Amino acid sequence: MKQLIIAIRVTLAFTLLTGVLYPLLVTGLAKAVFPHQANGSLIQTNGKTTGSELIGQRFTRPEYFHGRPSAAGSDGYDGLASGGSNLGPTNKALVDRVQADLKKFRDENPTFTGPVPADLLTGSGSGLDPDISPASADAQVTRVAAARGMSPDALRQLVAAHTDGRQFGILGEPRVNVLGLNLALDQAAPFKK
Repeated sequence: MKQLIIAIRVTLAFTLLTGVLYPLLVTGLAKAVFPHQANGSLIQTNGKTTGSELIGQRFTRPEYFHGRPSAAGSDGYDGLASGGSNLGPTNKALVDRVQADLKKFRDENPTFTGPVPADLLTGSGSGLDPDISPASADAQVTRVAAARGMSPDALRQLVAAHTDGRQFGILGEPRVNVLGLNLALDQAAPFKK
């Protein structure tokens, strides 16, 4: 009986320590040291939350750059559905989805004749990636420029200005945050309906 009481006390102590105190400490430190990131890296436009730098959004209109496919499927970029699809390269559902996305891309970007960048056809590991490669942005420039009534060269300059290099100069690949680019695009060349 004595050992049972000790076990219960240790369980309660560790539950309080690791389940309450430690998370409160880490959250408090994160909010003090990295407040923007700890609060979800939210982007504000005219006092309204537009989205997060860390979670992709679905853009379907021709005057906007489109992001990577989401593993959440029809739910878009729902954070609750985070995770890869876990479908292998021979899985018919994945092959069909990639072929449908390829056809959709070709239909939306008929002047683009090169190979379609892989990140426009494949989801990320989280299924929520907010970034695309510079090649993926370039593949969409002609469509977006035509829809906005601006020159492709001016749009390429905007893309270049919103391209982030490798983290710390060595990690990852250059990337373009789709939401950030689309917001900058709205500022540079507002779409006229």
